Amino acid sequence: MALFGEMRHEIMHLDGGELRYLPDWVAGHEADSWLATLLHEVQWQQPEVTLFGRTRRIPRLVAWHGDPGVTYRYSGLTHVATGWTPLLEQIRQQVEDVVGRPFNGVLLNLYRDGEDVMGWHSDDEPELGPNPLIASLSLGSQRRFDLRRKGESAMRHSLWLEHGSLLIMAGATQHNWQHRIARCGRTQSPRLNLTFRHIQPQPGD
Repeated sequence: MALFGEMRHEIMHLDGGELRYLPDWVAGHEADSWLATLLHEVQWQQPEVTLFGRTRRIPRLVAWHGDPGVTYRYSGLTHVATGWTPLLEQIRQQVEDVVGRPFNGVLLNLYRDGEDVMGWHSDDEPELGPNPLIASLSLGSQRRFDLRRKGESAMRHSLWLEHGSLLIMAGATQHNWQHRIARCGRTQSPRLNLTFRHIQPQPGD
């Protein structure tokens, strides 16, 4: 059985990476409803991080939902999961049906406008396992998703993530590639990104 069955999808060929993009994964009216509900019901936070001796708030809003007790650590932050809302549980089940893999947590990032960004990084934390599968749902304003190889400064690929689209990163992608959401000053409306993950318990948890 193919990973996405008969669903229309695009494959991005990367050296040492696996990406698949489903541009119209959810219908526009349903994506509109999901966006409005999540913007209203999620308890958004803007935590502080310290980098190179400077403490500042991250340039976006975040929330972490998942199964009871599931903890996710990245960039010096520790997130203890808030439980699944009915809508997040519904979306999780639909994403799992498509990719054929279970998820026990979802990181939500809210980009309020084009000035909110995500810097270069890989989702390679130990608790994600050796070859993590990340399913990324985009709602709201279209934003550009950039890719570069680890150890390089030049951007190699870019992709515009559309409202209602689903991006799947799998295989060795996180070992070999970094990604970001670049600044887009002309964008005035919000974009909400839901990245579904499976967190594995670590020693000491």
